[in-house]
Amino acid sequence: MRVVAVVLQMSAWPLGVLMLSPNAQCDDYPMRPVRLIVPHAAGGSNDIIARVIAPRLTETLGQPIVVDNRGGAGGVIGSALAAKATPDGYTLLFADAPHGANPALYRKLPYDTLQDFSSISLVALMPSVLIVHPLLAVNSVAELIALARAKPGQLNCGSAGVGSSIYLTMALFIDRTGINIAHVPYKSGAPALTDLISNQTQMQFINLPPSLQHIKAGRVKPLGLTSLGRSPLLPDVPTIAESGVPGFEDQQWQGVFGPANVRRAIVNRVNAAFVSAMMHADVRSRLTGMGAEVLSSSPEQLNEFVKAQVNRWSKVITPAMRIE
Repeated sequence: MRVVAVVLQMSAWPLGVLMLSPNAQCDDYPMRPVRLIVPHAAGGSNDIIARVIAPRLTETLGQPIVVDNRGGAGGVIGSALAAKATPDGYTLLFADAPHGANPALYRKLPYDTLQDFSSISLVALMPSVLIVHPLLAVNSVAELIALARAKPGQLNCGSAGVGSSIYLTMALFIDRTGINIAHVPYKSGAPALTDLISNQTQMQFINLPPSLQHIKAGRVKPLGLTSLGRSPLLPDVPTIAESGVPGFEDQQWQGVFGPANVRRAIVNRVNAAFVSAMMHADVRSRLTGMGAEVLSSSPEQLNEFVKAQVNRWSKVITPAMRIE
């Protein structure tokens, strides 16, 4: 999977290597608060990560960073708002995995994902975990795949709704394994997890933070991680890649963007602020405690990463999955 190579190259860059020289800064920016649009409801992983970073950005930039949740339509509503904002650096977008999939998922978007944004920096990667109800008679990814093939369409898989990050992971898993499972969409991940725990559904992909307490309590059974390497938070849980689906990887990512045509000096200033924020021990501690890998990148690297994501999902999302 070519997108993996892009991510690994980014993660190999040491934090701070992209700190820019003073003459690359923009002296008059910012002069007022900066809005950071999170294109999802409050409480999700993307929102939590943005709020962990925001105070450090405020320190570096010298102006408040105001996190503005504009959820809906798999991130499209918030992204459209950011794309149409004045390109002066005072409106930023804290995007995640659906940002790269939406061009394939939606028949018509109110913006061009590759043309209407200024890439600034990749921020983090976070694996998901495939969980099942404890009563389901499987103990590995391979056994789950075998059961799904023996009972096509009979296993229910919950998600946080069509276009959500865990929906996309499910779609990739189906694409790579060829299994037939029934998708059950919910308005968010919380009710999906509740129904899995009560055995209304049998399987689900979920981000690490909301799953850990239920895994430890035995309410759900973890089968595999979506990263290529195991997580220190779940060291005994194998990856899906090592469990019968070679090369499988799909991690939730976060990156920051501005509208198209933001001045390069401002892009550089914001990039440097994010790199500085990600170097703080408290930021790194809190994010790694969530299972995230802390990253940074150049604007060009993030731009290439998004192109790879758009290309990747165009091959996974079928015409029948597309949203009007």
